[in-house]
Parts: sequence; C-alpha cells; structure tokens
Amino acid sequence: MWIPTEHEKYGVVIASFRGTVPYGLSLEIGDTVQILEKCDGWYRGFALKNPNIKGIFPSSYVHLKNACVKNKGQFEMVIPTEDSVITEMTSTLRDWGAMWKQLYVRNEGDLFHRLWHIMNEILDLRRQVLVGHLTHDRMKDVKRHITARLDWGNEQLGLDLVPRKEYAMVDPEDISITELYRLMEHRHRKKDTPVQASSHHLFVQMKSLMCSNLGEELEVIFSLFDSKENRPISERFFLRLNRNGLPKAPDKPERHCSLFVDLGSSELRKDIYITVHIIRIGRMGAGEKKNACSVQYRRPFGCAVLSIADLLTGETKDDLILKVYMCNTESEWYQIHENIIKKLNARYNLTGSNAGLAVSLQLLHGDIEQIRREYSSVFSHGVSITRKLGFSNIIMPGEMRNDLYITIERGEFEKGGKSVARNVEVTMFIVESSGQTLKDFISFGSGEPPASEYHSFVLYHNNSPRWSELLKLPIPVDKFRGAHIRFEFRHCSTKEKGEKKLFGFSFVPLMQEDGRTLPDGTHELIVHKCEENTNLQDTTRYLKLPFSKGILLGNNNQAVKATKESFWITSFLCSTKLTQNGDMLDLLKWRTHPDKITGCLSKLKEIDGSEIVKFLQDTLDTLFGILDENSQKYGSKVFDSLVHIINLLQDSKFHHFKPVMDTYIESHFAGALAYRDLIKVLKWYVDRITEAERQEHIQEVLKAQEYIFKYIVQSRRLFSLATGGQNEEEFRCCIQELLMSVRFFLSQESKGSGALSQSQAVFLSSFPAVYSELLKLFDVREVANLVQDTLGSLPTIVHVDDALQAVKLQCIGKTVESQLYTNPDSRYILLPVVLHHLHMHLQEQKDLIMCARILSNVFCLIKKNSSEKSVLEEIDVIVASLLDILLRTILEITSRPQPSGSTMRLQFQDVTGEFVACLLSLLRQMTDRHYQQLLDSFNTKEELRDFLLQIFTVFRILIRPEMFPKDWTVMRLVANNVIITTVLYLSDALRKNFLNENFDYKIWDSYFYLAVIFINQLCLQLEMFTPSKKKKVLEKYGDMRVTMGCEIFSMWQNLGEHKLHFIPALIGPFLEVTLIPQPDLRNVMIPIFHDMMDWEQRRSGNFKQVEAKLIDKLDSLMSEGKGDETYRELFNSILLKKIERETWRESGVSLIATVTRLMERLLDYRDCMKMGEVDGKKIGCTNFYKTELNKEEMYIRYIHKLYDLHLKAQNFTEAAYTLLLYDELLEWSDRPLREFLTYPMQTEWQRKEHLHLAIIQNFDRGKCWENGIILCRKIAEQYESYYDYRNLSKMRMMEASLYDKIMDQQRLEPEFFRVGFYGKKFPFFLRNKEFVCRGHDYERLEAFQQRMLNEFPHAIAMQHANQPDETIFQAEAQYLQIYAVTPIPESQEVLQREGVPDNIKSFYKVNHIWKFRYDRPFHKGTKDKENEFKSLWVERTSLYLVQSLPGISRWFEVEKREVVEMSPLENAIEVLENKNQQLKTLISQCQTRQMQNINPLTMCLNGVIDAAVNGGVSRYQEAFFVKEYILSHPEDGEKIARLRELMLEQAQILEFGLAVHEKFVPQDMRPLHKKLVDQFFVMKSSLGIQEFSACIQASPVHFPNGSPRVCRNSAPASMSPDGTRVIPRRSPLSYPAVNRYSSSSLSSQASAEVSNITGQSESSDEVFNMQPSPSTSSLSSTHSASPNVTSSAPSSARASPLLSDKHKHSRENSCLSPRERPCSAIYPTPVEPSQRLLFNHIGDGALPRSDPNLSAPEKAVNPTPSSWSLDSGKEAKSTAGGGKLPSPPVPPRPAQTASPARHTSSVSPSPAGRSPLKGSVQSFTPSPVEYHSPGLISNSPVLSGSYSSGISSLSRCSTSETSGFENQVNEPSAAPLGSGSGYGGGSEEPVRKESKTPPPYSVYERTLRRPVPLPHSLSIPVTAEPPALPPKPLAARSGHLENGTRRTDPGPRPRPLPRKVSQL
Repeated sequence: MWIPTEHEKYGVVIASFRGTVPYGLSLEIGDTVQILEKCDGWYRGFALKNPNIKGIFPSSYVHLKNACVKNKGQFEMVIPTEDSVITEMTSTLRDWGAMWKQLYVRNEGDLFHRLWHIMNEILDLRRQVLVGHLTHDRMKDVKRHITARLDWGNEQLGLDLVPRKEYAMVDPEDISITELYRLMEHRHRKKDTPVQASSHHLFVQMKSLMCSNLGEELEVIFSLFDSKENRPISERFFLRLNRNGLPKAPDKPERHCSLFVDLGSSELRKDIYITVHIIRIGRMGAGEKKNACSVQYRRPFGCAVLSIADLLTGETKDDLILKVYMCNTESEWYQIHENIIKKLNARYNLTGSNAGLAVSLQLLHGDIEQIRREYSSVFSHGVSITRKLGFSNIIMPGEMRNDLYITIERGEFEKGGKSVARNVEVTMFIVESSGQTLKDFISFGSGEPPASEYHSFVLYHNNSPRWSELLKLPIPVDKFRGAHIRFEFRHCSTKEKGEKKLFGFSFVPLMQEDGRTLPDGTHELIVHKCEENTNLQDTTRYLKLPFSKGILLGNNNQAVKATKESFWITSFLCSTKLTQNGDMLDLLKWRTHPDKITGCLSKLKEIDGSEIVKFLQDTLDTLFGILDENSQKYGSKVFDSLVHIINLLQDSKFHHFKPVMDTYIESHFAGALAYRDLIKVLKWYVDRITEAERQEHIQEVLKAQEYIFKYIVQSRRLFSLATGGQNEEEFRCCIQELLMSVRFFLSQESKGSGALSQSQAVFLSSFPAVYSELLKLFDVREVANLVQDTLGSLPTIVHVDDALQAVKLQCIGKTVESQLYTNPDSRYILLPVVLHHLHMHLQEQKDLIMCARILSNVFCLIKKNSSEKSVLEEIDVIVASLLDILLRTILEITSRPQPSGSTMRLQFQDVTGEFVACLLSLLRQMTDRHYQQLLDSFNTKEELRDFLLQIFTVFRILIRPEMFPKDWTVMRLVANNVIITTVLYLSDALRKNFLNENFDYKIWDSYFYLAVIFINQLCLQLEMFTPSKKKKVLEKYGDMRVTMGCEIFSMWQNLGEHKLHFIPALIGPFLEVTLIPQPDLRNVMIPIFHDMMDWEQRRSGNFKQVEAKLIDKLDSLMSEGKGDETYRELFNSILLKKIERETWRESGVSLIATVTRLMERLLDYRDCMKMGEVDGKKIGCTNFYKTELNKEEMYIRYIHKLYDLHLKAQNFTEAAYTLLLYDELLEWSDRPLREFLTYPMQTEWQRKEHLHLAIIQNFDRGKCWENGIILCRKIAEQYESYYDYRNLSKMRMMEASLYDKIMDQQRLEPEFFRVGFYGKKFPFFLRNKEFVCRGHDYERLEAFQQRMLNEFPHAIAMQHANQPDETIFQAEAQYLQIYAVTPIPESQEVLQREGVPDNIKSFYKVNHIWKFRYDRPFHKGTKDKENEFKSLWVERTSLYLVQSLPGISRWFEVEKREVVEMSPLENAIEVLENKNQQLKTLISQCQTRQMQNINPLTMCLNGVIDAAVNGGVSRYQEAFFVKEYILSHPEDGEKIARLRELMLEQAQILEFGLAVHEKFVPQDMRPLHKKLVDQFFVMKSSLGIQEFSACIQASPVHFPNGSPRVCRNSAPASMSPDGTRVIPRRSPLSYPAVNRYSSSSLSSQASAEVSNITGQSESSDEVFNMQPSPSTSSLSSTHSASPNVTSSAPSSARASPLLSDKHKHSRENSCLSPRERPCSAIYPTPVEPSQRLLFNHIGDGALPRSDPNLSAPEKAVNPTPSSWSLDSGKEAKSTAGGGKLPSPPVPPRPAQTASPARHTSSVSPSPAGRSPLKGSVQSFTPSPVEYHSPGLISNSPVLSGSYSSGISSLSRCSTSETSGFENQVNEPSAAPLGSGSGYGGGSEEPVRKESKTPPPYSVYERTLRRPVPLPHSLSIPVTAEPPALPPKPLAARSGHLENGTRRTDPGPRPRPLPRKVSQL
C-alpha cells in the first residue's frame, strides 16, 4: 500500500534507473527527486528537472537528504536543508553543464576549456565543504573562492548576477529592495573595478652569477634605491655565493630569497631601482698569485642596476640576467650605482659579454597577510623579509621596533709617514656599559644572521676612503643605556704576511646623559690614534675622551692633535620605545620639574606625531595627572593638548592608533572628576564661537568633540560608580546647557566671512559620533529628542552656502546610519527631521547622491511585510512627505542627458538606481490602507490625474532595458512585481474617476501603453529562460504577463463607447502583445480585435482602419521574428468564432482571411530568410502586397528588400528584374516625389533615370547585356527628347560597350533543375510543390543536389523521376526530387538563323524561358531483341512556370505540366533531322573557314558513314519501311515518307560534305578520307541510291543565299576573342579503344540503358563541333534515351526504374553531370572558355535519342561535349504581368527564305496546310506539344528531335535547303509567328515584325515609338541588296502583344495596367 512520506522527501539518484517496470520513472545518476509516497522498497515521486512526469523507482537507487517542506499537501515545495552555497553550486553546475556542451558545438574552445577547469575546481571545493572538516576561517575562505568562481562563470556565460550576503544567496523577498540593490551593485562593482591594492611587495630570488673570472667567494647585496631623492629606501638583502657563483646555502631558501615588503603605491615608479653591489672575498689584487697573501679582504667587485618600472606590467621576470659592471676607479665605488643609473657606465667595464647576475623577480600586491595566503608556497619554503627603512606609511599599534641604522660613510686619514696611501679597513663592535662586546647585534642585511663584529671592504691605497655601507643594529632597549659603538681602523698590508695594523679608533655613545638617544643625522667622529698593541678592551680609558667634532668645541683641548683625521657615520633610529626628543622627556617627567609644566604643555604641539603616538598612554596619563593636580591653573592648557592629540589620530598615518585610545579610555583612564572641567572648557569654546574672529582653534576643538565626549562620559561613569550616582541632575543640566549653546550657535546665520558656517560644518560632521556616547548615560527617547532639537535648529533657508548644505545632509546621513536610528522609538522621533531635510534637498535637486544614500538607509531598516504598527505609521509619514517628490526626482534625473565621463556616468547610474530602489521599497511596503489614503489625499481630479500620469511615466522608465545592467534579472523581476501590484491598485482609481463624462484620453492611453511595454519586457519572456530558472520565476511570481493581460482586457471592457478613441491607435500595441508565445495571454487579448472591429463597424460602417493598421503592424512585427504558426491558427479560430453572430460577418471573414493569409506569407518569408538559400520564395510578400492588399508602399519596400538580398547573393540579373518592378510604377514626369528609403527628394523623372541606370548596371554585372541595351535605348530617347546630348552621348557609348561585351566576353549558360518538395515537414510555401531553379555558374546536378540537401539536412533524396503518390505528399517527413530539365525558348527566330554568332544565340537559348522539358524513354509492347527501335517510345514532360526565368528570383513554381508520348517513328525522324542539321552546320563552318581544323567535320562524317555502312540507318528501314509496319500503321504514311526523305537527304549532305572535306583535308588524313569515300558508296548502295546527279544542281547542297551567313561585320577570325583555333581538352585520338566493340552490336537494351544511366544532355550545336574518329556513325540505338532521366536521381543510382541492373554497363559515367563526363571521339571536344563562343550550344537534352547510325564504340563511351550541355534558357515573366522588358534586339530574317516552316500549337496538334507530296513543305506529324517558328531554323532545340546522350540530329523542322527533292528554291516566307495560328500569307515586313518573341516586360508600352535602325552588327544582309531596316525593338510592341498570347498553350497572360506610386 502506498503511504505518503513524512521525512523521506528529497534525494539524489546514485544509480541510473531505466524505468522499465509499469509506471517506472526513468532516472539518471545525479538527478534530484522529490518523493511523494513509499511502498515496500519503492518510492513514488518525480525528478525536479521534469516535475510533470511522476512514477515509481527503487528506494535503493536514491540517497536521501535532509529537507524542509513548505505548503504540505498537493502543492508542497521541498527545500534541501544543506548549506545554501552547496545548493547554489549544484543548480549552477547543472545549468553550466548543458551550456558547456554548447560551447563545444559552437567551437568556442578557449571558454570551453577554461569553464571545464573552473567546474572541476568548484567540484573540488564542494567536496571540501561537504566533508565538513574545515575550520571556520578555512570554510569562509573556501566559500569565498566558490562564489568568486560561480560569479565568473555566470558572467562568461551571460547568466544572471546572484545577490549574496556572506557568500549565501539572498531571497529578494527577505530583504528590502534598497538592500537588494546595494548587494547587486556591490557584486557588479566588484566585477567591474578590481580594488587597487595600497601595499606592494617585491619578491627577489638570486639564482647565480655567471662570470668567467670567478674563483673567489662573493657577497651580493640587494637594496632599493630612490634616484629622485638619491637615497636607499629599503634595508639590504645580503647573501653569499661560493666560488662557482651559486648561493652558498642552496638548501636554505631564506638565504637566497627575499621579500621587500611594504612598498607604497607612490614607490611604484620608474625612478625606483633595484641596486646590486657585489663584494669579493680574497686577495687585495684580483690578479695576485695565490700564495702572495693568506689573509682575505672584502674588496669591491661589481654593480648591477634594474628599474622597477620593468616589473609594473605585472609579469613575473624569471631568469632575468642583469649586466654586472666592474669598478675601475675604486674611489667612485660609493656612487657606482648612481652613475650606472645616470647612464655614465662608459667608465666601467662589463664583467664579460655573456656574464651577468641571474635573478627572478615578481611584484606582489595586497597586504602581507593576503600575500601569505595567496602565495603560501613562497612562505612555506622560506623567504627572508627585507623591510623599508624606518616605519611604514601606516604605523600599527603594538608594533615593537628598536632598530638603529648606521651608515659607514667615509674617512680622512693621514699617510702615516709612508709614501703611499693606506689600505684602510674599518671594524665595528657594539660595547655595553660593562665593557663587554654585545654578541650578534650587527645585521649586514636580511638573509644573513646577525654577527658580533663588522669588517668593511678595503679600498686600495686610499687615504680618503668612502664606503657608504648600511648596517642595522637591532639592539634591545635595556641594552641601549650606557652602550656605545667602537670603530677600529687598520692598515692592510699587501706584503706576504698580509698583516692588519691598528692605527686608530673612534667611538660614539648610543644614549646621552639626559636619556635621549643619539640624534639622527651625520656625525663626524674624532679618530683617536693608537698603537697596534693598544688594549681597547678597557673602555674606561677612552670613554672620557671626546667622540665627536661637535662635542670637541665645547670641551678642553686634550685631543687637539687628533683632529686632522676624521670618520663620518650617519645614524637613524627607528624605535617604538626610545625617543630623541627632549621636550617629550620633560613632559613625561613633569613631576621632577613642576615649574616647566606650562612650557612643556605649550611645546607638545611641536613634537613629531610619531613620538607622541609611541608614548600615547604615558602622555595621556601625564595630561590627566596635571589636570587633577591643578585644574584651575592648567585646565585650558590640558584641554588644548588633549584636542591636539585627538586630532593627531585623525591623520591617516596614525589613525590605527584610535583603538589604542579607545582601549585607554575603557581600561586605563581614571580621571573621575575630569568631566566637569572638560564640559566647562568645551562650553566656554562653544559660547565664544559667534564672537571670535579667528575660528581655526575652535574648529580644532569641535573636530575633537567625539573623543571629548568619550572622556566626559567615561569620567562621569567612573564618578557615578565611585559615589553611587551623585550629582546626576547637575550633570544632566550641564549637558543640556552645553547642547543649548550648540543649538544657539547652529541657528546663527553666517554673515560676511563664512568662518561661522565653517565652524557649523565642522561641528555637524563630527556630531553624529556623539550619539552612541550619550546613549550610555541617557534614555533612547531623551537622546532622540536632544538630537532632534539640535538638528532642528539648523537654518533652513535656501541661500545658505552649498558646502554647509552638503555637510548638513551628511550629518543627517550619519544620523540615519547611527545606532540611535535603528531603534523604532527614536526613529519615529527623528524621521520627521530627516524627511524634512531630504524633501528640501530633493526639491532643489541638490546633493542627490547623498539623498539617495540616506533614503536607501531609511528603507533598509523597513523589512518587507512588517505589519508592526510603528512601521505602518512610518510608511504613512514617508508617503505623505516623499512619494511625490521621489517620482519627480526620478523623472528629472532620467530626462537629463547623461554625463560623458565614465566615473560621472557611473555615479549618475548609481543615483538613479538608488532612487528607483527607494521608490520600489516604498511601494512594496504600502498596503491597501496606504493606497486608499494616498488617493483620498488628492483634493481635485486634476491632482489625481497628474499623479497617475507621473507614476505611469516613472513605471515606463523603470521598465527600460537600460535601467539596470543586463544580468540583474533578480532586480528586474522584483521591480516588475511591485509595478504590477501598484498598477492593480491604481487601475481601480482610473475606473472610478476617469470614465464616462470624466473620460480622459491621455491617462487611459498612458495606462495601456505602460501595460503593453510591461508585457513585452525581455526579462518576462519566460520561454527564453532555462527550465530551472523558469520554474523558480513561476513559483515566486507566476506569469506576470498574463496578469497584466487580464487587467488590460478588464480595463478595455470598461471603456464602453470610449473604445473608439483607441481605434486604430492601440491595434499595433495589442497585436504586439498577442504575438508573445503565451497561450493564456493570446486567448485573453485576441478577442479585443473582434471588439475593435465591432466598434469600428458601428462608427463608420466598415473596418478599413482596423484592417490597414493590422496589416501594417503585422508586417513590421513578424519581420522582427515575432509570431508563429500556432498564433496564425489561434488568431483565425478565435476571431471566426467571435464574429459568427455578427451582422457584418462576411466582411469580417474576409478581413480575417486576408490577415491570416498575410501571416502565412510573412511566416514563409521569415522561414526563407532563416534558410538563406531558397531565395526565390521571398517574393511571396511582394506579390501579396501588390495583388491582394494594394499596399503600394509595402510593395516597394519588399521590392527593395528582395533587391538587397539579390545583391548580397550576387544575383545581379535577378536584382535588375526586381528593381524593374519599381521602375515600371514610375512615369517620365516632373511630379515631385518625397524622400523614401534611400532615395532623396526628387522628381519622378530623376528617380526613374536613377533606377534605369542602376538596372542597366546590374544587367551588365549579370551579363544580361541584351536587356541592358533596351533600357539604354529607352533612356537615350528621353535624353534626346530633352536635347541632353552630353548624357545621350554617354548612353550611346554605354550601349555600344554592351554590344562589344556580347561579342567579346564569355557567357556561361546555366543549367536548370526541377525540384519537388514533398511531405508535411516542409514549410507551407514549399510543401508539395515543384519549382524550376536556375543554377549558379558551373553548378552541375550533383552540386545542386548537395546544396539542397545541405539546406534541408533532414530531407530524403528520391531516387526516381516518377510523380510521387499521395502517401509521400502526406508523410511526416521531407522528400526532395531533383532532376535537370531542358529550357525550351519561345522565340526560335534568332536561333534558326544561319550565320548568327553563337555569342548572340547563347542569350536566346537560356533567357525568357517559360517552358522546360524532360524526356524519359521506355519500351511499349513486346520488345524486339533484333531491332529495339520498333518499340522505343519517349515520354516527354513539359513544365510551364508561373513566371519566366530569369526573373525576380532564381526559382519559380511550376504552374502546369503536360505529358506526351512520342512514337518510335517520330523519335527516329527527330534524330535524323538533328543529325542532318548538325552536318550542314559543320559543312557550312568548314566552307566559310570558321573552323581552324577540319577534325570536327571528319569525326561527324566518319560517325554517320561508318554507322550507316554497318547497319545503322538500315535498322530504321527494317523497323519502319517493311510492309507489315506500313499496313499496321496507315496513319504514319507521311511520317514514313518524311523519314525516307531525311535518309536520302542525309546521303546528299554526306556527298557534299565529302566534297568539301576533300578540299580541306590535310595530307596525313588522306587515307581516312579515301576510306570514307569508299564506305559512302557502300552506304548508298545499302540505301538503294545509285546516283544523285539526276536530281541535284551544280552545288550538291544549297544553303540560303549560297552559303551559311555570318554577321556582316564578323570575319571568321573575329568570332572568338582568341581566334578560331579550337584547342581540345582531350584529343579525339586519345581514345584508341573506340574500335574494340563490334559495330553491329546495336542492343536495344543498351540504347535505353546508356541514356538512362548517363543522363547526358548535349545540344545539337555542340555535336556540330565533333571531331572525326575512325569508326563512328551518326545513328546509334545506344543513345536513344533522354538525357534527363538520370539527372533526376541523386548520385549514380539514376537508372530508369524500367531497366534491370544487368544492363547498366555504363555506370562509370552515371555519376557525372553532363559537363563532367569524358570526351570521346564521338562528341565535340570541349574548347577553352575563350573558344566556346565559336559554337552554338543548345541544351536540348530533353529530346529522344534514338539514332541507329551510331556504332558500338560510341555507345561505350558517353562523353560530354562541353560545359554548356545542360545549360538552359530562361525568360522571366514578371509578377502579375509587371516588370516586363521588350525582347532584346533580334536580327532581321533574310529577304528571301527557301520554304515556310511548320508551326503547330499544343492545343491543336493536327497539321495545318501540309502536303503529303515532296514539296516545299515536307510533311510529318508533329508532337502535340511542340512549337515551330517560320523560316530557316538552323539550331532550334524546340524543333530538334530527341537525340541520344548529346548526339543531336539535324533539326526536325522543314529545312529550306535547295535539294534534289525540292520543287521551289526561293519561295517567300508565309508563316509569321503570331498568336499561335497556322500558316497564312504575308509580306516580308509583317514577318519581320511579328516573328519576335513577345517581350517579357511591358513597362514601356505606353506609346509606339518611331522605328530605329537595328545595330549594324546584328543585321544579316541579303545577297544582292541591303537588308530592310527592322523596326526599333520598342516599335515592335504593337497592341497585339498585350492581348495576344505569349505562349501558345497556357493561354494569354493579362497584364494589369501600370499603377502610379503616390509620392514614393
């Protein structure tokens, strides 16, 4: 049975549980669980990370932890009772864990690793805390480390700042908001500005001395030297090195490491140097022989210097090498370091080039205790401490020091009767009074233990030696008296014996007879001569002698002889026990000289402060002793001395001695009667203030009042204890009188000088310190009243000088911070005074920082939810006094411009934040009663209105993101909670006072505006929070957005008819609220729109305003990323439900439908933007605004958005088409247009001109020069009409340059891909739709497919080209179906013309394309294994787009698809036509010498003849000319005749081709030519042809006008920039294996397989450029399949589903896109880019490829002819008929054409006007989906048949060559391309006009222009006479273009009239 748990409430999972049992809860190790019930070893509960899922789990898997339960029962909350730091660590590490992994994903390696280390460190520290074995101090230390690391991690990861108190997180509900603000600010500041350390320390480690000429022991002496003041500032660090230059005691780190401590910040400057002096221990001369002298001397060796500035960067200087300079002149040794610093080191030699002193240096910051903690390793190993000379900057009480520093300066000695100077050595001893030498009190420096004697270094032959060696003598105080220092002088001989002869001595006593020590300074000592054997042990013999020259003058003449020799020392005492000051000693011994008391007290002020504080207790005892002795006589003097000492302790150097004085007062002070005298003298001074002229001394007294009161209070307490509380009343009266005097002096106004106000300021600044003293004797209320009276007496007039005002406020501030104010009783007394002064200052906007601090302190004492009566009363007082002024202050300071300086700005932010915190604190404390009183206190509605407007404005300011730093979420949530509570109170007042007749629009508007921005705040968007953070916020505050939303709805309902005031103004704000993804909020707010529609309908009978505003705002808000699919559905369903019963339901449904559709488009648009690549879908909104909403401005905005996207993606052609949409809205008029987007204010003409130029530039960059030419002409016309010949000239030059580019520059033809997006997982705008995309340059199918799969990584690529079924459409997945398609140009005229350069044709093949084609071969019926052509059918799919490509997008949707099946016979006709056309083109090119070599023609001839001889064409004969076929297919009579004609025609063409070939064939290829001729006769006989002579004319094949024409101006050499030499990528002869297959292997299976697998799409023109190969033929069944079948499937698996795997023998080519496949002899060799323009390349891969004339070798190799194989043309149909360009200039047709061409419509497939006879129009049955244009169609992909794997056959159109089968040679053309009609008669001019492609743009249809001659280079001359001038392209735009059809079959596309842009 399941029992609710009592104690087992909380646990941690210690082993993962899969939850496989029924109702099992899956748990992972480390999860925390809350337990609800238990039963037999199982628990039931939930994981805290997912509280919604409850289940059971074994109890053994959980470790229980202690926890307390809140709200027992259903909604109980369990809080672990562990240390709050542990709880925080655990939750923080959980949050970090997920984010840490994301750092890895985002490749932020640096932060990833740093965070990893920090997390491990925190886990380590957590273990230490959990173990619980830490001491209290260590625990604090660990917690400090933990919180520092948590804060660092939170900051790095952008998480919230956590407010903490003593390392524990604080609950904002438990403290006041002002305190919370301070905690946040403290942590923020700590984070921002590290505190500068005031104390610094230098760590020095000596490594070694590297020098070549060592061999002697050395002493190294480090010290710090101030080059500015030319003196050392530290003691010395002394160490000894062995003969190898290494420290002598390496095992004792304190001997070679030292810490120079207590450097002040002022000493971290570049003129402080580390100096190193090196002394060698050895012989006198460095080069003396070893046995010369056994005695060792200290001799100068070298010096090194380093500036401390090098260490200020903070880096450790390891292994620093200091240059060591040797001293050449020993007399300068004492100043060698100074000379090196002054860069006078040229006089010194370096010890060696690679020599130097190796040291390690590091600068440490912080007090010494902190350094000990942080660098514990340094101290644990041992380090010597080197102190500063003298006391540090701050003298600490209890510091015991008694150090005497002696510097051995110099000496002056006589020669001593010798010719050379002496080698003097000084020896020093300390001798005590008994005559014994003091042992171990001479310190050479830290790092070396003290010694008993000192030997100076010796300077060679120098009678005036200068040493400047500093020594420290740490002599105990008790040894000082009577002790002296003796210096002995010896001459050191350099002779062998090395004797040291004593020749003199000096001495100096350490203390004078009166008890004073040796004064600091330089002393010149007398050198007393003596002999070597003189006994100096008996000190009495010399102590009576004078010791100093200064003393000598006053004494007898007993030692005058010795005065020529002198010795100088400098002494400096650093002692806390001894003094050198006589006045100090006189004062302390006042009882011995009572007559000197007055003088001593007067001189006290002149004594140095350090001397006084050393003897502080003794001095104070002396003063109070004197006061007790004679208070009448000395009272005033003692008081002044006491004031002097008290003020001395205010100095920063001595302020640490205040505790010493406090201790003295508490424990040692014994003056029980002193209080009377102190009060009396103090009152006397206070009374004199107003009269005294000089106030300085009085101000000193007032400054000391705190300690004076301390002495008064302690004295009184001692008196009370001694007397049992006598004279209590008298004492109270004295204090009262004293304070009355104070009040009087405070109430005086300063007249004139201002000295009085200065005194008042001094008193006020120290007065608050007195409160705590008064409390020791008086009751709290008494003291509070005294203080209130005193502070209340301050003058309140405004013009009191600012300095005093500031001090008054500081005094108030200290009062609030004092102990007195914390008591509720005294607080209630003091509060009115405090508030009065605050109000006064806030009113004047003065001292705001101080005011904010005081207010914060006031509110810090008022905790939340304090229901005590005293607190409620205080709130009453504060609300009445400060609420209004507080609001005004916040408004004032937030509206000021922010100061520029960073420190000022920080202060500004602080003061704003503090005032805000104060306001929030006050509002949080206010109860219903307070709000009611506040609202009742307003006398008029105007006052209430002003107050409400003010508070709403302030709340809007508080909500601003910049109000608090971004990571202060805790503070923001608290603020929002207070705001919403207050708003709920105030909304009631709004309803009661400002509705109906009192309605006030401004206040309601302010209210709604506040509510909206409140809901929209970033910090309330819980969806963006982590789950744990969201849970915490919801538990503490709930979702405040919903609360505010309900309040908005409630207030809106109350408005009634006043709602109309807010329509449409509030639509935008409310819409923004509903877009927040919070279901409850949406359900509350969306119905408001119904209400708005209803009221608007009532007012104006429609809701156009609501609609317009909704659409405007939706557009801007959704483009910012707001809103989602759920919102669209919710909006639709809620509003439709709401309007069901309305009378205006229909228009409402229409509006909702429009808005919903717009949302769909906008969501699609946004999805597109996210996906980036599918840029074609971004046009949805553009069209929507134009067609559905008529929102012109938005339409134009979206045009420019799309334009910018295209430019960014470098889709320049699309960018130009897009900009044309805007251009077509404008007229060539002078109407002024306003400034809009990036356009300045200008006329419509100027803007249109600007647009034209931009469009031309983009067409130029997109290599769409033909379109640019049209625009050039258009703008040129305008310039011409305005006679602007300058610009006209430029425009004509630009036009000319575009023509040049067409002829000279290479253009790549893009490929086109059909993409189907199937499945429900695609966005709406793609779902179950198919598109055709224009590929990028060089992009092949595989690359395109990979791009699409990258864009949709979850999509599945479909492996077949069949239409998917319904299951795929409805699948919850993404399917992509991609294959290449062939563009079918609408206009054939240019493409059919012979002689038009390929450069020109290439444009027409791939531009303005509506229709695309894709072919799939298949076998119908029984397959004949002997001859596959009998059953080979082709399924041709035609796709029609909604707009032509290229257009305003690279993608357009397929609007319509048609599927047609082509019979085997039709297929065969198409193949032959294409092959014949190819042959003719190659022959023509060879004739006109367009080819530099004859190889392509050779290859082609060889291929056709060889295949025909080996049975190629005969396969067609076997299939279609047999009796059975003719009888079974009587309807195919014409087609069979046509096939026969084509075969015979082919033979005729081959014969003419061989004749041309013979003429041009090189000698080495003659045998091949002979073979071809022989094979040709065999071929003729197989066809049953004996001779052609009977039916052919002079020329075997006639071309129009004699031969194929080229442009008049284009010589053969100029067809390509690099000439006409064709450089093959691979030589056709590089495939020797082409003959290895049997030429008769015409497998029908192979024919389908190869084409199906390889999917190659070669153009007919490419094949025209083939090179000859020994065994190739023109027709082969191998290549009968469509190129596109395989292109549709990804990778190599593109075999048709109809074919079995065993036949896939060409798989090696199957993965290659057409441009990547290998070349072979059958296919044209790819040419270099510059050569490609020589040939026409038409991507007609969609044609069936059944060519029986191809031999087997060709079937084996399926190469790609060139890089244009799949490139397909496009033509853009503008959006809804807009953005149309006239067709680019087309060359006129020749004046005479051979025969009319056939033209069939897809609507009416039946042939029109055909004759079955061999006449001018050869008959055939066309495919029902083909279009034909009249005249000679030389290279038409539209009319070309299916040809296999790139082997194009001759054009299927009725060619107009004059052949033996033609009756008429020159018949005028009679079939213009019109609107899809059949044949008709007509003159030449109509043909020229009407045969042009309907222009894709009709922007320029406004008027018909006069004809302009076509550019000369584009016209094709008639043989004899000049060509007729064609009309200007614009003139061809006659009316029928608007109404006629653009394409025959999907019918006409109407174009709306151009719309005007209103001032845009």
